[in-house]
Amino acid sequence: MGVSGALGSADPADPFDIGSAAVAVTDAKMLVVYWSPGAERLLGHPAGDAVGHPVESFLAGTGPAAAVPRLRRVGRGWNGVLAARHRAGHTVDVAVRACPLVAAGGHRGWLVVACDAREQDECEFHEQIARGLLERSPMGIAVLDTDLSWKWANRALADMEGYGSAEDIVSGTVTDAGESSPLVSRYAKRALMTGQPQVTLESSPAQHDMTRRRSKRRVKLRSFFPVRNRVGDTLGVCLVALQATGQDSARDRLTLLNEASERIGTTLDLDRTVRELAEVVVPRVADFVAIDLLDAVRAEADPAVDVPPGEETLRRAAHLSIQEDHPEVVVELGTATDYPPRSPQERCLATGQPINEVVSPSTSWLADDSVRWTRLIRLGVHTHLVVPLRARGITMGVVTLLRWKNPDPFDEDDLLLVEELVARAAVCVDNARRFARERQAALTLQTSLLPPDLPELNAVEVAYRYLPADLESGVGGDWFDVIPLSGARVALVVGDVVGHGLHAAASMGRLRACVQTLADLDLPPDELLTHVDDLVVRLSDEAEAAAQGPAVIGATCVYAVYDPVARTIVVSRAGHPSPAIAHLTEPVEFPDIPAGPPLGLGGLPFESAEIVVEEGSIIALYTDGLIEASDRDVDVGMERLCFTLAHPDRPLEEICDIMVRTLLPDRPRDDVAFLIARTHALSPDRVASWEIPADPSAVAVVRNDVARQLAVWGLEEVAFTTELIASELVTNAIRHAYGPISLRLIHERALICEVSDASNTAPHLRRALSTDEGGRGLFLVAQLAQRWGTRHTADGKTIWTEQQLPDGA
Repeated sequence: MGVSGALGSADPADPFDIGSAAVAVTDAKMLVVYWSPGAERLLGHPAGDAVGHPVESFLAGTGPAAAVPRLRRVGRGWNGVLAARHRAGHTVDVAVRACPLVAAGGHRGWLVVACDAREQDECEFHEQIARGLLERSPMGIAVLDTDLSWKWANRALADMEGYGSAEDIVSGTVTDAGESSPLVSRYAKRALMTGQPQVTLESSPAQHDMTRRRSKRRVKLRSFFPVRNRVGDTLGVCLVALQATGQDSARDRLTLLNEASERIGTTLDLDRTVRELAEVVVPRVADFVAIDLLDAVRAEADPAVDVPPGEETLRRAAHLSIQEDHPEVVVELGTATDYPPRSPQERCLATGQPINEVVSPSTSWLADDSVRWTRLIRLGVHTHLVVPLRARGITMGVVTLLRWKNPDPFDEDDLLLVEELVARAAVCVDNARRFARERQAALTLQTSLLPPDLPELNAVEVAYRYLPADLESGVGGDWFDVIPLSGARVALVVGDVVGHGLHAAASMGRLRACVQTLADLDLPPDELLTHVDDLVVRLSDEAEAAAQGPAVIGATCVYAVYDPVARTIVVSRAGHPSPAIAHLTEPVEFPDIPAGPPLGLGGLPFESAEIVVEEGSIIALYTDGLIEASDRDVDVGMERLCFTLAHPDRPLEEICDIMVRTLLPDRPRDDVAFLIARTHALSPDRVASWEIPADPSAVAVVRNDVARQLAVWGLEEVAFTTELIASELVTNAIRHAYGPISLRLIHERALICEVSDASNTAPHLRRALSTDEGGRGLFLVAQLAQRWGTRHTADGKTIWTEQQLPDGA
């Protein structure tokens, strides 16, 4: 009988399955009290004939006492094979499993499960074959669960993966597949996610056979496929591994090239990329490798296509040796290489062609470099291979390989292999170079668009931090701003443009300029965000119509206005985290600010909230990268933010440093910008206000009140111009608006004069004709004031002016 016939066409079912096996239950007197359909199928006796009869009536030739020696004790039960009498008269060998039953009253009985002995033999045969195939197979076999934890492995797999025994895996000494090899974890996860088999080929470092002058490599083939139960649920992953040792061949070189494609260029970090090339080459191709790059590679401009000898400086970017002390190294990392003019490196740069030379004490170019001559000859270096690092028509450096421990000189096959490896690495180096250049340009653009210095204001004391993302993520679009407003108020802004790179930086600049312009119009926070949202939608539509892609693919923003006179802050946000407020006498809070939609959706409303803040409180505005760093939960980030703001009396720069140390990793994956402000209140004696009746005669009273208040403040020097400005603004309010009318003077860094009325009509500056009797008042105000403008409120409007204070005021 063949193997296929022995194994059968399908997996045998468990003959002792309680749903199909013969089941009988007896009482203490060994009388049958239950007889299953399976028992009827096995022995032919229906339940009606069997129940109430003694068990011995179903045994062939012997009673229960004589059958006991044929059973063996297993735990609390008995197992064995007995001869049973079929209803048709013939004898059937049945496999029996019996265990005692004890009732509550102490009465004993027996539970008996039986099947045809031939079915049990077949099942045990299949189980022994399967166990033998798995445990004694020369191929490594293991099973991992859906969490990629080892559940079972044979001895061969344990030897391949470097464990002491398969029991170390089963007992839990090693639980995570990642502890064995990152490659195992990666492909096992891929097999789980895709549901498809995954195959990987891995080659270990060469072992040199000094007698045959050949190198041997150990190649490991791994196959991963999902394991499913009968209903199709995934139980885990099966790993089958085969390891072989053989001579170098074209397959070995293809294996190395396959590994190089996965190991070189895993990041866009230039230094890491050249180190990855070195790790692939040593020790499998060379005993030592040095990678030297031209200075222009790290510069902002592209390297020259053709490099004249001696006109570009080579600097050591990476080197690696089979010896830990690196005895071959003449120059350290980052220093100029200073190769002699006739050296293979200089000739390789000049011609763009690889150079393979035999090294001996009489090598001519080494005569010009005694240090290298001593190092190479003392080590016994016999072959010197130099290959240009070239991509997209640009030479970026050279790669030098040496052999001395490996007795085989570099041959044509080695040269082809190294050229292919270096060519692949060169593309990755060029990508890293281009990315670094673009990132630097984006960072420069973004830095130029951010405020170089924040204004000094009496209303708030501010500090900030901006931290670009790591090299892999690129420059983002985070920004912040502090904008002085009329009435001694100040706007605090933090925003975040979706995406990274030049596009995000440019979009950030446009949004920041937009917010500054709208802030100059003194719009309320919710109305300002509505206008910014409209701008983002319009810019996106224009860019898409021009087939340039969206100008701004999305952004978030929080805009807050602090009033030191009212000691309140009005906040509105568009898809942005709520600010944190650290009070002096209460815990840190995240006020309930209505969460508006992100900018760019269009058509959705924004709302504002007003919060009373005491003097000395800290207001913290930040981007989401601050509280979402290190892949932690947002709630954890907010708790840590509360911790850093728990002492608002600390210096602001110290608080910023604590926030960076506590909330951010060394290399954040997203840009982070945050702005903290300590509030200051304006003393009541620095503010004076009057209610003005809508009567032209009140203008003279206003001039007198202004003169007296300025005298109290010691500002008699600006009394005349201030009286003139106040009288002109009050006169305009009386003539062209309606009450109530009020006048307010604020003594801050500048002298602020505000006239408010109930009209929504804003005045416009115009040049009056020589024949006009009026129309020159606002023009006169504009000439006398340093700044002036209109601020609309819920009750009307306010015309304000600012005058520069005299020195010492």
